[in-house]
Amino acid sequence: MINSRLDFSDLLDLSADLDVLSKAENNKVVRDMTRAAATVFKDEVIERAPELTGKLKKNVVVMTQRDRNGNITSGVHIRGTNPETGNSDNKMKADNPNNAYYWRFVELGTSRLPATPFVRPAYEAKQDDATKAAFERANQAIDEALSK
Repeated sequence: MINSRLDFSDLLDLSADLDVLSKAENNKVVRDMTRAAATVFKDEVIERAPELTGKLKKNVVVMTQRDRNGNITSGVHIRGTNPETGNSDNKMKADNPNNAYYWRFVELGTSRLPATPFVRPAYEAKQDDATKAAFERANQAIDEALSK
């Protein structure tokens, strides 16, 4: 699993604008910004994903969440777990159209299946585009919030 973060540390101008906003508006800007970047990655993962039945491509989604410290993160997730247990559930694979648990085997390969990476190459190809999309969306969201 790719656990990497884009570096937005050089955002002094954006940081000053965020200080003017209320906490709720600030959270909305950050949420919109992270979702914009994640959407760029999601679109590229879908583009690169192998397609036999289309189930894998349909289960690539953007998820946004807030951690215990209040940090907002968005990322690309491929649905493939049992919501009750949080683990991959082989019993669900035939019945549930929202369970593409096998994406790991495609990405990493198995002893019988060669790896066909599509997630990591998508991430590596779109880092700059995602950063650009995040900045553009953040500026747009700040302008919207300040115009109220």
